[in-house]
Amino acid sequence: MNIDPLPRAGVLGTAAACLLLATSCAGQTPDPGSADGEDALTVETVHGEVGLPEVPTDVVALGWSDAETCLALGVEPVGVADWLEYGGNGVGPWVEGDPVQLGTMEPNVEATASLEPDVILDTRSDLTQERYDMLSPVAPVVGPPPGVETTYGTTWQEQTRQVAAALDRQERGEELVTELEGRFADLREEHPGFTDSTIAVGAYNYDGGFGAYVPGDTRADLLTDLGFEYDDELADMADGAFYTDLSAENVQALDADLTVVFPLEAGAAGELESDPVLQDLDSARDGRLIVLDDQDLIDAFSSGSVPGVHHALDGIVPRLVEALDQ
Repeated sequence: MNIDPLPRAGVLGTAAACLLLATSCAGQTPDPGSADGEDALTVETVHGEVGLPEVPTDVVALGWSDAETCLALGVEPVGVADWLEYGGNGVGPWVEGDPVQLGTMEPNVEATASLEPDVILDTRSDLTQERYDMLSPVAPVVGPPPGVETTYGTTWQEQTRQVAAALDRQERGEELVTELEGRFADLREEHPGFTDSTIAVGAYNYDGGFGAYVPGDTRADLLTDLGFEYDDELADMADGAFYTDLSAENVQALDADLTVVFPLEAGAAGELESDPVLQDLDSARDGRLIVLDDQDLIDAFSSGSVPGVHHALDGIVPRLVEALDQ
C-alpha cells in the first residue's frame, strides 16, 4: 500500500520516449473525433476539456479506485491499476471483475496501449502534467475534475460523477452518490455522539514510524462524513497534502476523542498494540484507540470508492460506537 504515490520524473521521461513504439505495436491511434467533427461525450478535467468520439466500451482504469467505480457503474474495465495491492484481479472483494493489471505509480504505457482503450480513467491521481502527457497519446485521459488541488484528493462523489460522465452513465452515478450520502445521513442521525467528537487517523509506516491522514484524504473524509470533527493541527502539518509523517514527538497530535490507526504493512497490527509511543496517548489509555487489523477492512477504508466505503462502514461503525461508549 502506498502512502504518497508520486511518479518519478525519470520513469515518466523514459515512458514518454517509448510511447511511439508502444502505440505502434498496439496498432492504436487516438481517434480525432467523430465523422461530423463532434464528440459523443465531453468531460471537464483539471487538464482541460476531454472529448470522447464515442461512448467507451474498452476502458482502462488507472486512477486510485477508478476500477471499482467502473464496476459499480456496470462497466468492467479491460485494465486496472492495483493501488492497494489486492493481488488477484486487482480490485477489492466487494466488487467482481477480471481485468488485466497494469502499473500504478509507473503506468506501463506499452501494456496500456496494447489493450486499445477507448478511454483512460485517471480521476484520482497525482495531478501532474507529466503523467497526463505520457498517457494521452494512447487514448483520451479523463483525470480529476476541475478544482481538485490535493494529490489523490478526488472525493468519492467527484470520482463517481467523473467516471459516470466518461461512461455516459450519469443517472446511475447519481443513484450511487445519493444512496451513499443517504447512508451517511442515517448514520449521523443514529449516532449523534459522532458529531460531538473529534477524531484523528494515523498510519503505522513500513519503517516503524507514524503518519496522519487529513481531510482531503478518503479515510479522513469518511470519518468527517460521519459527523466527526478533525483537528486543524494535523491538517496544518500536512501543508496541503493528504498525509503527513509524524516524528516520535509529534505522534501526540493523533490524540483525539477517537484515534483510528492501521498498519500499512499486512500483519503488523500487533506491533501497534504494544508500541509505547502510541499507547501513551490519552485515547489509548482510555480505550478510545481503534487499531484496524482486518486487511479487507483496511483496504475498504482506504479505497474511497462507493462499494469500498459501504464495506468500510459495515466494519468500522460498530468499532466507533464501541469506543465512544468506553
